[in-house]
Amino acid sequence: MALPPALSSSLSLPVVASPLFICSGPELVIAQCQAGIVGSFPALNARSTELLSAWLDRIAEETAGFAPFAVNQIVHRSNARLEADMEVIVAHKVPIVITSLGARPEVNEAVHSYGGIVLHDVITNEFARKAIEKGADGLIAVAAGAGGHAGTQSPFALVQEIREWFDGPLLLSGAIAHGRSVLAAQAAGADLAYVGSAFLSTTEANTDDAYKQMIVDSTAKDIVYSNLFTGIHGNYLRGSIEAAGLDPDALPESDPSAMNFGSGGNSKAKAWKDIWGSGQGIGSIKQSLSVADLVAQLKVQYDDAVDQLVGKTA
Repeated sequence: MALPPALSSSLSLPVVASPLFICSGPELVIAQCQAGIVGSFPALNARSTELLSAWLDRIAEETAGFAPFAVNQIVHRSNARLEADMEVIVAHKVPIVITSLGARPEVNEAVHSYGGIVLHDVITNEFARKAIEKGADGLIAVAAGAGGHAGTQSPFALVQEIREWFDGPLLLSGAIAHGRSVLAAQAAGADLAYVGSAFLSTTEANTDDAYKQMIVDSTAKDIVYSNLFTGIHGNYLRGSIEAAGLDPDALPESDPSAMNFGSGGNSKAKAWKDIWGSGQGIGSIKQSLSVADLVAQLKVQYDDAVDQLVGKTA
């Protein structure tokens, strides 16, 4: 199946930037789109529905003629803003909506009403089937090593299982912070790579300076997988857990039924402030760059990887 224009036109690199809680704002999204990749942000990063509308006005104006943008909606029942935010998204005709933590047919129908597309993130093949059955247009396979609420399955296994029955838009997330990894995602069967943690250290990211430096200084061994902070398993920086006074090697299990995205998390150390998420791919990040420079670096790495692969098979 051919990719929809929103995922195939005006892209300098087959990459969708994943929405980063707190850290993705208009400046980051605009820079990503202007650099030639799909930029995105969580709707809840805007402190109110009114501010979300203002952000969308600005982003639409400053990305006109560049790559499209996406808005992430947490569709879990604890998101009290979902309905109001969806009204704003429909009014602004946001080209791509990324849904997380539940598949909601009414959300998909709302986006389809103006010609937008919905990508739903999943951690298993079973969740993937449910998302498509409920009307999602494409899938984001969130594999082991991804930042945020990541799964545990190998990207090769997860993509292969999905591709056995689904030929629509498929993105792969999981420790992708190098151009070589973007090509590997395509070789595995995905259409595009879903890249998040690499942008945490960029100059346009709304990220604490200490957070940015920890991204630059850390590698895969510094990532801890836990469900303590939001009720859902995710990957976090060891240094931030230690700074919050917790032992990263002895974190208790959280009750998933207590998951609440209205309050932000379940622990005293707030996931949106004190505990910093990251994927395992950050060993590739050696310095804080502008988005334009980072995307240009990824493009050089991607093209080099293509040339090397062609050379080996010639």
